[in-house]
Amino acid sequence: MNVRRQPPKALRLLTKPPARSYRSVRAASQCSAPGPSSTPHDRPHFPCVDAHAARESRIITARSPSSPSTASSSGPEPPYARPNPTSYSIYHHHSPLPLVYADPLPAFDIAYETWGALSPAKDNVILLHTGLSASSHAASTDLNPADGWWEKFIGPGKALDTNQFFIICTNVLGGCYGSTGPSSIDASTGEPYATRFPVLSIFDMVRAQFSLLDHLGIDRLYASVGSSMGAMQSLAAGWLYPDRVGKVVSISGTARSSPSAIAMRFAQRSVLMADPNWKKGFYYDGLPPHTGMKLARQIATITYRSGPEWDLRFGRKLRKLPDDAPAYPDRARTPALCPDFQIETYLDHQGEEFCLKYDANSLIYISKAMDLFDMTAPALAELRLAMPPPRAGPPPLPPSLAAHPASPAHAQYHHLLSHSKSHPPPPNPALHLPELAAGLRPLANTPVLILGVQSDILFPVEQQREVADALRIAGNQMVSYYELGGVWGHDTFLLDVQNIGGAIRGFLS
Repeated sequence: MNVRRQPPKALRLLTKPPARSYRSVRAASQCSAPGPSSTPHDRPHFPCVDAHAARESRIITARSPSSPSTASSSGPEPPYARPNPTSYSIYHHHSPLPLVYADPLPAFDIAYETWGALSPAKDNVILLHTGLSASSHAASTDLNPADGWWEKFIGPGKALDTNQFFIICTNVLGGCYGSTGPSSIDASTGEPYATRFPVLSIFDMVRAQFSLLDHLGIDRLYASVGSSMGAMQSLAAGWLYPDRVGKVVSISGTARSSPSAIAMRFAQRSVLMADPNWKKGFYYDGLPPHTGMKLARQIATITYRSGPEWDLRFGRKLRKLPDDAPAYPDRARTPALCPDFQIETYLDHQGEEFCLKYDANSLIYISKAMDLFDMTAPALAELRLAMPPPRAGPPPLPPSLAAHPASPAHAQYHHLLSHSKSHPPPPNPALHLPELAAGLRPLANTPVLILGVQSDILFPVEQQREVADALRIAGNQMVSYYELGGVWGHDTFLLDVQNIGGAIRGFLS
């Protein structure tokens, strides 16, 4: 008996597309805003799409950056604006800088700003590291009175107390706010580097910063402080220069970029590089990839905040309709395919504010450096980085004690450092934890403060716990670890002055 085999059900479905579903999708794609079209054949209006063309027209007309942004009034937002080129200093380094992944960079510039007074012994210096897209303008200065991105944390009596410390903040190598990056002129061609710029590592950025310190005659840092990508740089500084870095503060960071964070940053680079205006990085004589930058920023913003905050802040509320919008009292409001929910308008606003303020290639290069960051021993060996020994001497005394002769207070201070807040050991430690502990061995004698935020989805607290565990396994008895609550997600380090600032102040002083 012959039995005719039936094709699988899924294949049968593919041979005959469901016409009703196709018509539904097609109809939905034409619904752009509340209210029906005047006739069934009218083309719909998409203001969120038209905004890209309008922005491009403004760029062509003005050929200059957009006007400075103002902080959103819908909730707590960190200030963000281009720094004024006349308000920061520039260090010109004329000798080659060795790079991890490429030939040495022949020369480079580092933009920086300072706060406080340098002590005669030059022993009160704090190097502040930035996040991915921040400038050197961490706080207001006489030359630039605009608020900086860490305004509430720097100043007399604040977390970084300018009555005690001399604070230096740089724009990282690879950036676009005064330091050498892809948008800088390549002396060998007379044109911007674009994507001919070498791939960077976090270690390259830190070495460039220490070239600045050498130029300023600063042999040792009292502390290296950083959040987000800056937390990576802070750990790298303590690792590269154990005898030159007195303390390390690592906030909402990691010692090993996770696959989830790499995926989020890859998605940002993908939409940016898909913008036709990107032109494989060679766009400096034409239009920048502003649409890709806007979409990349929207993706990034999702990782910077948290769902609980947005639930409290926006809920499922819809945007307010324009006063001239037609009303249809006999039926529900017609949904729009452009931003309709308040959370959509928020993301749209964040992308719009950012897309012309930062160089697209800098975003690509610096985010890639974050992805490459891995302080496990095998990864460091692969980079041919020689592992230095831990610091030999005791950690530095705070200025309040250093100014006085040796006393029992000094011993008490070091005793307090060695009795830091702990957390339960991991029940199921990651397989790479021993390798991370081996990699962090140079930090075994350096006091380290690690802060994590429970609502952070970009750098989850498990990653900060992992750093603390690895340091302790490496023999460090001066690890202070704290987890913070709250709903602000990764951006907590920009907003929570009381808890973040208080922990830093206590650790430094």
